[in-house]
Amino acid sequence: MASVPAALHAPLYDRLANHIPTPPEREAAADFLRRTLQDVAAHADDLPDNPADLTAWMEANIQKVHGQYQAYLDERKAGAPRRYFTNRAHALYFLRNVAPTKLVDGSWLYGLCAHADNSRLSDLVTTYVEELGDGLADKNHVKLYRALLANYGLDPVDDLPDALYQQGLVQVALGWNAQEFLPEIVGFNLGYEQLPLHLLITSFELNELGIDPYYFTLHVTVDNADTGHAKRACVAALEAAPRIDDGGDYWRRVRAGAKLGNVGASTLDVISGFDIDSEVVAILARKAPSGHGAHSDFCKVAGRSVNDWLSSADDLPQFLAALEQAGWIKRNQPVTDSRFWHLLQGERAEMFGVFSPYELQVIHDWIRGPASADGAPFETGATPGTGKRQMSFRVAERLKAAKGGRSEPAAAGLDTDLEIFEQRYPTLGTAEKRDLLVQAMSPALHWTPVGLLATRMFLNRSV
Repeated sequence: MASVPAALHAPLYDRLANHIPTPPEREAAADFLRRTLQDVAAHADDLPDNPADLTAWMEANIQKVHGQYQAYLDERKAGAPRRYFTNRAHALYFLRNVAPTKLVDGSWLYGLCAHADNSRLSDLVTTYVEELGDGLADKNHVKLYRALLANYGLDPVDDLPDALYQQGLVQVALGWNAQEFLPEIVGFNLGYEQLPLHLLITSFELNELGIDPYYFTLHVTVDNADTGHAKRACVAALEAAPRIDDGGDYWRRVRAGAKLGNVGASTLDVISGFDIDSEVVAILARKAPSGHGAHSDFCKVAGRSVNDWLSSADDLPQFLAALEQAGWIKRNQPVTDSRFWHLLQGERAEMFGVFSPYELQVIHDWIRGPASADGAPFETGATPGTGKRQMSFRVAERLKAAKGGRSEPAAAGLDTDLEIFEQRYPTLGTAEKRDLLVQAMSPALHWTPVGLLATRMFLNRSV
């Protein structure tokens, strides 16, 4: 059977991740999972044949990843360039394009919250609650990622290719259909919580480029082999297994669920998909509808007005080439040498505010060319060829702390959901409290104030 058409990924993802879905929407999610499981049925998995070997399998994987990471570090010490991110724009592109998956982190376990009192599922529920930060805003994985996007001007992300929503859709679809897909959820969790090499390298290179790596380093620690999610996933797979012989059906379904972790664009797919020329054109294409008609006809480039150039997305690569030929853009030189850059940044910049910080970084690195490998932020107007290494994020934070600088806590804003929750809570019966609590921990709410409150209440078992 054919897989779900790509055009359907983002709309269904939105209904499951950002709203409480209707029964038909949950059934559509279940249909998506059934078809996806058929699509990956012939794919290989690396789980052991015998479930009793899970812990040894996990430990072998971690030892292998640690060895590969040490080899990477040795290469870097010997002068090798970054393996993943060619420049700062490349790293920000990665953060933005993996957002649909990161913004539903842990959601595959949501459906088990209603069964938290079942001791055979307690490890899975504990993992979910930890994904929510144990009720602490600064540890909530989704909230951390939203803050990361906001800090670097990467949001909103509603213009991303539809295919990037496929893996996130798998996760939220599992979360809303736990009754039907429990073994697959166990298998997905088992495979997804193992430590991957890309997590370690990503953390290292983001820090090197001066970008906050905490979201990724947090996952390195929580997925540890001793007390972390990797070990707990192995225990949970054994705890949830039937005690009565089922002919191996449970383990077959667990292995099928593990394959779901490889559905959609992977981390390495997103990284290798970055092409800075194409990204600059895509940025201009997003701006063209609002820019077309907003310019006067006095300034012409290659005999055509700017409005004329912006009227067709197909003409944008030629428009950039014409700007370069006319001297407005000087590639492989400091951005301050390009008249076009002065339209975007600096005193009396006529186009100030038109481009987001992310878009400015892409244009900045595109103009600078190979010199952008130094990772300089667009705000510095760095010149190529200086050989100056950028300060890592952690060093910058230590210097800030030494100077007495500290981040201001976010102001407590008004939240109507939180207000309603607090008003209703004292008047509800025990069953109603439990239902409302579980609902408030749903993917649609688990990063919000009411979701954080619900997580703390859940931990306190006050219902």
